This record gives sequence, C-alpha cells and structure tokens, in this order.
Amino acid sequence: MALLSSVPSASAQPHAMVNGIHSRNDGDPHRSASPQPLKPKQSQLNGKVHANGLDLYKVNGALAENGGALSIRSEDAREQTTSRQALSSRVNGSQNGAPRRLARAKTEQDLKRDISAEVEDNGAEQNWELRHGWEDQYNSEEYLHLLSSRVFIQAFYMYYTDKRHETGGRPKKRANPIPPRDWSLRDKTKTVSAALVVCLNLGVDPPDVIKPNPSAATECWIDPTTMTMANPKILEAIGKKLQEQFESLSIKTRYKQYLDPSFEETRKFCTALRRNAKEERVLFYYNGHGVPLPTTSGEIWVFNRDYTQYIPISLYDLQTWLGGPGLCIYDCSHAGNVIANYEKYVGKHEEENIAHRARDPEAQLQNYRNNIHLAACGKTEQLPTNPDLPADLFTCCLTTPIDISLRFHVMQNPLHHKITFEDLAKVPGKASERRSPMGELNWILTAITDTIAWNALPRELFRKLFRQDLMVAALFRNYLVAERILRAYGCHPTTVPQIPSTHDHALWEAWDLAVEMVVSQLPAMLASAQGGEPYEYQPSNFFGEQLTAFDHYLQQGAPKQEVPTQLPVVLQVLLSQAHRFKALLLLSKFLDLGPWAVNLALTIGIFPYVVKLLQSPALELKPIMIFIWARIIAVAPQEAQNDLLRESGFTYFSNVLVPGYTLPIENLLEHKAMSAFVIAMFCRNFQQAQHVCLSAGLMDSCLEHLENTDNLLLRQWSCLCISMLWKDYPEAKWVGIRSLAHHRLCALIIDPVPEVRAAAIHALTNFLGIPDLTDPVAQNEEVVASALMAMATDGNAVVRRELLIFYSAFVKRYRNKFMVAAYETLVEEREHLVGGSSEVEDERRSTVNGSIASDSSKEPQAKISEHTIQGAIWYQLITMTVDAHPEVAQTASITVDYVHNALLESPLASPTQQIIDIILDLSQQRAIPGSRAPSTVPQQAHSPARNGGHSPQKSEGYLSMGIRRTASVAAALKYLVGGAGSSDNLMSTNAAQRTGSQQKRLSGGTKRPGIPDEWSTPPDQHDPTNSQSRYQKATVPRPKRFKERQGREIIELPIPSEFLEYTIEYFLEPQMKPGEPDEPGSDDYNQRLWRRVRNEKTLITTQPLKSIAGTSRWDIDAGFFNNGNQPSKMSFHQFEDHIAIADDRDSICVWNWRDKCRVSRFSNGNPRGSKINETRFINEDDQALLITGSSDGVVKIFRNYDKDVELVTAYRALTEMVPSTRNAGLVFDWQQGQGKLLVAGDVKVIRVWNAATELCVNDIPARSGSCITSLTSDRVAGSIFAAGYGDGAVRVFDQRLKPALAQVRVWREHKQWITSVHMQRGGQRELVSGSRNGEVRLWDIRMNGSIGFVKAPGETMRTLGVHEHAPVFAT
Repeated sequence: MALLSSVPSASAQPHAMVNGIHSRNDGDPHRSASPQPLKPKQSQLNGKVHANGLDLYKVNGALAENGGALSIRSEDAREQTTSRQALSSRVNGSQNGAPRRLARAKTEQDLKRDISAEVEDNGAEQNWELRHGWEDQYNSEEYLHLLSSRVFIQAFYMYYTDKRHETGGRPKKRANPIPPRDWSLRDKTKTVSAALVVCLNLGVDPPDVIKPNPSAATECWIDPTTMTMANPKILEAIGKKLQEQFESLSIKTRYKQYLDPSFEETRKFCTALRRNAKEERVLFYYNGHGVPLPTTSGEIWVFNRDYTQYIPISLYDLQTWLGGPGLCIYDCSHAGNVIANYEKYVGKHEEENIAHRARDPEAQLQNYRNNIHLAACGKTEQLPTNPDLPADLFTCCLTTPIDISLRFHVMQNPLHHKITFEDLAKVPGKASERRSPMGELNWILTAITDTIAWNALPRELFRKLFRQDLMVAALFRNYLVAERILRAYGCHPTTVPQIPSTHDHALWEAWDLAVEMVVSQLPAMLASAQGGEPYEYQPSNFFGEQLTAFDHYLQQGAPKQEVPTQLPVVLQVLLSQAHRFKALLLLSKFLDLGPWAVNLALTIGIFPYVVKLLQSPALELKPIMIFIWARIIAVAPQEAQNDLLRESGFTYFSNVLVPGYTLPIENLLEHKAMSAFVIAMFCRNFQQAQHVCLSAGLMDSCLEHLENTDNLLLRQWSCLCISMLWKDYPEAKWVGIRSLAHHRLCALIIDPVPEVRAAAIHALTNFLGIPDLTDPVAQNEEVVASALMAMATDGNAVVRRELLIFYSAFVKRYRNKFMVAAYETLVEEREHLVGGSSEVEDERRSTVNGSIASDSSKEPQAKISEHTIQGAIWYQLITMTVDAHPEVAQTASITVDYVHNALLESPLASPTQQIIDIILDLSQQRAIPGSRAPSTVPQQAHSPARNGGHSPQKSEGYLSMGIRRTASVAAALKYLVGGAGSSDNLMSTNAAQRTGSQQKRLSGGTKRPGIPDEWSTPPDQHDPTNSQSRYQKATVPRPKRFKERQGREIIELPIPSEFLEYTIEYFLEPQMKPGEPDEPGSDDYNQRLWRRVRNEKTLITTQPLKSIAGTSRWDIDAGFFNNGNQPSKMSFHQFEDHIAIADDRDSICVWNWRDKCRVSRFSNGNPRGSKINETRFINEDDQALLITGSSDGVVKIFRNYDKDVELVTAYRALTEMVPSTRNAGLVFDWQQGQGKLLVAGDVKVIRVWNAATELCVNDIPARSGSCITSLTSDRVAGSIFAAGYGDGAVRVFDQRLKPALAQVRVWREHKQWITSVHMQRGGQRELVSGSRNGEVRLWDIRMNGSIGFVKAPGETMRTLGVHEHAPVFAT
C-alpha cells in the first residue's frame, strides 16, 4: 500500500500530517483543509496497491478520487485566525494569556468562525460565503450564544466509555477476595462474675520482701498504716474501695471480695465462680502484696485457715478451678512468673481432655483456652516503692487511670510544686460528665488509648481486646496507661496475648497536654470553688485538632489506602453534639473512599453509633446519615438488616422516599435514590423486611419516582427497590398488580438510560412466579412478556441480556408451552427443508409477532403455538442465539438448549431426535457453495441420543430478523446436538432461493425507466475476491469479563442475573471526588493533558499547510506497506499515527503508517457472504475507539484497537437485511458532536441511533425502493444530512421535521449508482456527489438542481474523496 503526498519533505512535517496533508475534522468549521482517503487505481489484487492513476480536480471547491484502496491521513485542524483565538480564549475561560483549565481538544465543538479571516489565511478569493445559506445561521445570536455557553462547550462527551461499556455490565471479580471481617461482633462476650482476691495480711511483711522506709503504702488510695483501734476494719474498707473502682469499669459484672482467703476458701469460690458463669468469662484479680512472691513455677500464695502459714496454689489447680474463658490480673512483684508458666499447664489439661474423650466420647470436657492475663511486672522485677506512689500502682492504673495520671504528671513536672496531691483529688466533675474537667479527661483518654491500640495492634487482636468485652476493653485501655507509668519506674508489665509496646507513642504528648491544661487551671478552679473570683473552665481543643488532622488526611486522598490515625477519635467525637455534624461529614468522606474504608470504620466500632443516630430527629444530619448508611449496607447488607428492622430503623429511609418529603439540601433526589438503595438492600432475601416495607406503603412511593425524569439513579433504584420488595413475596406482587406496577415498569422500556431499562426488566423478572397460576395471573405475565419483546432490538447488550434472563424465567414458568413451540418449529423446519416452497418465507413474514406459519405447499395445519406469546418469544430466542454480541448470543443459547434438552427427555424424545438429525443432515447437504467459515473457536455440544461422531462448531453468524429461520434453527441446535459437518454450512440452497426476491429488490430497488441494470450496481460488483484457501482468519475480539461457555452441561433456568451486584458497585466507588481522568496529578489526567497539548499543537502547526492541497502535485510516494489482503475501507486517526484498513472479508488491520508496521489484526466476526462496509475512529480527541459497520446490519465498536483488542458493544443497527457482499450493505455517518450514528443501506429507512442512550431515536423513511449507498451530514448543527441512492438519486433530509416530512430536497440528475456523497466539514461547506460513471456534481440545498458538474475520466468511478476545507476533490 502506498501513501501519496503533495509536500516534498515528509519527514519535516508535524505529527498530525501525512506528508503535508492535514487531518480530517468531523464537524469543526475552524479546521484546516484535508482530503478524505484517496484511492489509486489497483494494479494487483493481492493487497499490494500502488498509486498509478490519481486524478485531482479543483472545481468550485471539491476534491474527488478514482482508484482502489489508498489514503492519506486524518481529520481537520482549526484555523488560527484572530477572531478564533479570541473566541477560543473566551469559551475556555481564559483572557489575555491567563491559564486555562484542562479540557480535551475541541475538535467538533466550535460553531462560529470569521469568514474574512479564513479567506485571508488561506489566500483564497475574497467575498465568498458558506453554501446552503448557513452564513447567516452561523452568525445568528442563537448560535453565538450556544457557542459561548458553558453547557455546550464544556460538556464534551466521549461515547461508549461508560462503566457499562468498560465492564460489560458485570460486577468485578476479585482475584483474592478479602474474607469478611466479623465487625458485627456476633461472638461478643461479657465478664459476668469477678473474684477480687486481696492478700495483704496487714501489719506483717512477707519473709522474702524487704521494704525500704519510707515505702509505698496505700492500697486503693487508702493508707493501711492509719489503722487504729478506732478503725479496725481497714481491710474491709480497702476491699470495698477496690470493688467500687472495678464497678466504674463495668457495673453489670457481679463482684465478690475475698480478703486474705485460705486455700480451701480459694478453691471453693473459684469453683463456684466457674459454675455460675457457665461459658461466659470470669475475672480473677489477685493482689499479693502481703504474701511471698510467686515461685519460678508460677505458684501464687494464700493463707492457711489460722493465718500461721503461707500456702501455695499451683497453676494446675487454679486452672482446674477457674477453667476458661477467664481474665486474670496479677498485681504483685515477680508477676511475670505466673504468665510464663500458665500455658504449660494448659497443655497438660488439654492432653488429659484428649485421653478422657478417648475413654468416653460423650463426656463433657472443661475448656481451658481463651484466657487473658495482665501482670504488673516481669519475672524478676519488683514493684515501685516510691512513697509518693500507691503500693498497688498497677491496680490504680487499671481502675483509676485519671487520678494516677494527674499524680504522675505532677511528679514528672517540677513546675507544679505548689500543687499538692490533695489538690489533685479535688479536680471538679465526674468521669461520666463530659463537660467537666474530669469527664473531659476521661473522654480524651478513651480516645487516645483507643487510637494508640488501633494503630499499634493487629486488627484481629484489636477487635478481640477492645471490642468484644466491655470489661476487657476498659482494662486494656487503662493497661496502656499502666505500661507507660510503670516503665518510668523500671517495670515492664506483660499480657497474654502479648501486645506491642506503646509507652512511647506520639499521642501520649497530646495526653500530657490535656492533663497540663487541667492542672494549670486547677488553682483557679479551686479558688473559685472556695468563694474566690469566678473562673470558667477552658476546655481542651483536642478533638477539634484531631478532626482537622483527619480532614487533611482526606484532602490528600488517602494515598496508598493508609489507615488514618484519627479514626477512633472520630468515633468518640460522635458522642459530642457540638462536633457531631463535622465528624459525620468527615466520616462520610472517608467511607466514600471505598469498601476498604468502610471495613475499617466497621472494625473500629462505628456501627452501633450510626444505628443509634437513626433515632435522631435532626434534619441536618439526615443527608449525611443516608450517605453513610448507603456505603455501609453496600458492604455488609446482611449484618445491617436486623438492626434496621429493630426499632423500625428502616423508616428513617422509607420516609425520605415519600414523594412530598423534603430535606434542606440541593441534591434531594440523589438522597432519595440512596434511600431507595438502602431499602432495596434491606428487603433483599429478608421476608420480614419485605412485610414491614409493604405495610409502610413503599410500593406507591417507588412507583411515583418511576416517572421522575430529573434523576436517573432514583428511577433505577426505584425499579430495583420494587424488584426486591416483591421477589418471592406474592402479597407484594398482588399489591403491585392492583397498583398497575407492572404496566408502569413496562413504560420504562424506552427510558433514555440503559441502566434504568435493565432495572425495569430486573423488576419484571422478579414479578413472575405467583404460586397460584390462575388465568388473571397468566394474563398479566403474558402482557409483560409481550411488552418486553420490543427490547430485543435495544442497542445496549446489558439490556438485551437482562431481557434474556426474563425470558429464561418465563420459559421455566411455561415450560410445557415452550416445548410445544420448539417441537412445532422443528417439525416445520424439517418440512421446509424436505420440500418447502418459496412462499413459506413470505407466509412466515406475514404472521403476527413472528409466530410460526405452515408450509404453503400443504394444507394449513393448526398449530398450538401459533399466535401465542410463547411461540413469538421462542422465535425471538432462536434469533437471539446469533445476536451480534457474543454474550447475548450465549445467554440465549442457554435457554434454547434447556428447551431442546427438555424435549429430548420428554415422551417426544425419539421423534425429536429424528427431526434434529434430518435438519442437521439436510443443512449440510444443501449448503451454499463457498459459504461462510466459522469465525470462533468450536464449542462441543451434547445430545442424550447422539454420542458418536464429532461435534460441530458453534455458529457465530449474524442473521437478520427478515431471513427465514433455517440458519437460525440449525445454529441453535449446534449448541446442543453433536452432528456431522461444520456450522459453516448452515444456510441451505433453498434458503438462498427463498431470499432471491429480497436480493433482487435490494440490489437496485425500483428501476427508473430506460436505466440499464448495470447502472444501479456497485462499481466493485464484479471484482474478484480472495479464495477461502488463501484467506487467513484473525481472532475475534471478545468483550471484557466475558466467559466462554464451557462443556456440554445444560444450565438450569432461570439464569441468575448479575445486574443487581453490578449496580451495587456504584455505592462501592468514590462519588465525592473526581474520577481518575479528572483528578489532577493522576496518570490518566497526565496522559489526557499530554494528548490535549499534542492535539492543539498539531492543529496549530499544520494550519498553514492546508492551502498546499489545492495547489501542489500529489505525486510523492510517502510510504508503502503490504496489507496482506485486498483493502476495502480505510480510515486515518486524526492525531495518532494509525490507519485502520478493512479488507474485502471481515478482517481489520491497524497500521502505524509512520513506522510502516502493523500494530494489530483482528476479525470483525462477519458471517460468510458479508463484508465490512464502513470503518471510523471515534473519540479521537482522547482514547479513540474503532467503529465498524457490516453488510449484515451490525455495528461493532472496539477499544484498544492497537493492542489487546476488546469488543465494547455490538448491536444490529439495521434489521430486515440480507448478508451480502453485493449491494450497498450498511452505510453510516458518525456525528461526534451530536453523539449520533446515521445508518442506512439495503433497507427502506434511515435509522438514527443515539450513542448516549443506545436507542434508535428516529426512523426516517428512505422514500425510495432503491438502496442507500452513501450518507453525509452537517457536523455542526447535525440536523441536515444527505443520502445517495443506488438509482442515482440524492436526497436531503432534515431531522428536525417529522419523519414522514423529513425529506426536503431530491435531485435525480445522476443516472447511475452514487459512489459517494460528501458535505465538507469546513471551507464553504460544499455538498459533492459522484456516481459510478464519473459524474461529479455540486449542490446547494436551496437549489433545485446542481450548481457544478465535472466528468472524471474513465468508464467507472470507484470512489470519491472530498477535501474538508480546500476546493479540491479526487477520483
């Protein structure tokens, strides 16, 4: 393949040029001139094409071509005039060189240009104006306002790049799914009983302990040395005080004091403690300050009955009495010996249990595991003896952390020498009063210790120690204080399970600051309390500062999903009404980061707080609470259902769904949609929820929102909420029937949002299945099925797949009727193959809803399935097994296989198998010579009656609705039955004969009088093609996440839908921040910025070169490469060095024309006998997609066309077409600015598809029996388009008019096949047409005749190319 240029030095030209010719623009009048692909005469048919006969003309501004398959590159550039620069600066938000925001290159958005400036820049004639009277239109106030409006300029759409296209409408599958965290704490335990063992033996020091004098003496803040004859019960006072201190941690635990107990007493109360607690946790507290130190084997000491001896208690005995689970605290020197030996004796008990179980399998065994221990010091360490500290320092830290922290702070800070320890005991307030100094300190300490543990401990250990048991959590929070204080005096407290050291954590500085603020204000507060000058306590700003730090973390975007340090603080702030709003707002931003953030918040314990807040009547909190609950229930729906049901928490959201309910926010509808999502997840597989929601009138509320046109998410989740409400719940379905819910859902089949259409089908699928199948029930279900049949031609694959899932449920429910329809279809097929006549096709086409007609060669026989909805759906199912999208075709085949397999397992198995054998054999025998080869990998099928022989390949042919069913039925059978031959030979000779009348009509349509047939045929009608043996098949791209059906298994119906899981992902993705392509600094953003700068630079640099196209010679060879197959269609990328070349079959090659290397080759998957008619790049300003149109009426769109090619979507844009390599096939024109695809060809309509909605928005009558051979349109406004016909006519249409009146002009000056009709996208907007006999005419839509005529040399003009801006055309 050769490239020509009009510029001698190709290598010196900018990137977007191909040897001096600037790229094409799809609709920007401010682009520089560039030609369409120019095609030289062919010298060979082996794919090597040379330019040896290119004819260039300059005739009133038109460029034409004559030849084979050659082109130059790309699509227009903007004209750099003074007025355009000012306009561009204005609409992009910059003046006088100010920086502009990032935007894609607006290749198709500018509407106004300065005519005189363009003429001066081009060196063209002065005083020329736009053709068709558009000069005044483009200068009108309406267009200038449209140009300058932000709505039009900034809403620059990229089509087919939505999530449904990226994922194929399927939910993400994690390669290594994270196991669910048990954040709901269903294994939550509680400490029910506690034994407080105090061994002091006041007045007698143990023999192995030598105390200095003075020494630490106080126990539970009571000095035992003050015992006198007047106060002999000092030990009882200590025990009582100790119990009060533990009760401050957990009031519900049953405490009992054991003061200086004997061995026997200890055994009895420990045994009773376990017996009463059963399987719950027990607390064993041991104070051994008055007995010997624990032994190296872990023995602890008590007294004998007469207090004359110390009696050791072995750990083995203690474990036997206490069992497990337990919580043990050891406050004595050498306490580490107890912990070090504990597990050794547990192992012995476990061995005994195993032996006991071997002797008696039914024996009840004691549990010795799941014990938690806290020890005051290490194995050889002595407790501090500082007289300013209490003797039970460890116990004081665990039970009165605020008091000991105040004392420790004063002792460590010499500046507070005027504050006595007695003053510290007078700090105002209580721990339960958060606004008092003491309460604030307790609140801050809880937040700090929780935060330190959260950041230092493993998640599972944190959950076990700080969230499962209130007593354990309180003790371990205070243990962090004990570790910090005791380490300052040379002791190292230990625990089981062991936790990391936290004494030097940075947050302790914040705690010191909070304590300092209280201590520094203490003298003033005490003076005020004693009648001095009034003083108001200044609270700490700790929580405000932590929220600010958390906000900064969120502003950074949580890099690398780092765990925020302040998350536990946010949890504590929710308890404060003053900070609650800000805390909830920040929490919602954090949860918006994704499931990992939700998991962290749930693990930290946020759920009980947000459940409690459902009872809050505060309106300002409702929007945030709705958002938070939507994120939580998306991650953990089952755990949240019971809590929503409890105390009617679901009404918090159902009330929001009431149509008249309002909130003081702007985006009220989005919050209503989130409320609908929460209710839908609440009702999902939870019958109690369905019952209470139905009673609350939820059905009526959702039905009202179906008609809301302002918010697509609300319509979508209203459908899904109804779906979950009546799924497997007949009472709700009857309520829906009385409310006409199924009719109102059917009205959404034309909704402009594909997800809403799919959600409506999902709801109607769950509508099926009322157990009592009465006539009214069947009638309602058939009405729904009949309404949904129109969606088989929907342009979105997700919608069509959901339709097939509905069909699978419908087939399962009416299984016998579909078996009858399938059997009658097979019988008719056999008769048709054996001896049918050509009238059968016509008779079938005239039946209602695609129902089956009998063979006209015999007497009509009444068929049970005729004129039934089941018969019509069965026909549609067979047709959809060869859908353009492989996933849709595969889903349809599952249902068809199910019915055929049911036939083969029914009493009709034998005749059914015989009919199947006959159909397959005859379809092979009568195959059309040279029929299509398979385009996919073969797939094995299975039949119970035929196990021998080899299995055929699966047919991927795309057969239109208008063709008789022969090929479709045989293709459908190939999924199930193994037979001889290949699926290539599915279309029989009789089938070809029966479509002959269609072929004749579509070849040229109605002939004008005196016109030879040859004149109304394509120029390449008699071109030779590559033989099958020489043609190399390429790989057919598949959609993302598509899984090929494996094996021969018959899948049970109904087919499960994944649409709900797919839609739930919306609430698992960030919504508060821009997407990755719009996030400054992201890779996608930087790539997009680079592309925009490159594109703009290319457009500016190549601007002066457009005049060369009309003045220079086109005779410089710019490159040559061998495509391998005969090129048929070519398309250059506007900015990349890519050219897409379609051959005369179904393969597409993408070349890098600059490097002269092929970057990819793939198959379009055409059926045999059809070819690719059109190729085009779309979304060229960003990441381009490749769109193709085939002669079978199918449009396909591919992404990553230059590497790992993926199918984005595929749909049948035109029905009633016959696959053929002759005639016009399918032609289209893409309007990037409008997002519309105009499609026409061998049909009697011009179909307008909207790319955003993926719906056919207009069917404009072609007004001719001849086929349409070419389409072109005005790319600026997008309303006017022109069509060339096979009989030589050229018609102009206006989309703004009613379809029947859309034709505004028709010209019949051409007498032969229109090779091309083209409207310039710049320049003077010339409309040029050329016919196969070489006539080239110029038109003005205001005129009744042509305004210019040129006769190209040669007998046949094969192609025509028009320059977009210069007055040049080539043939």
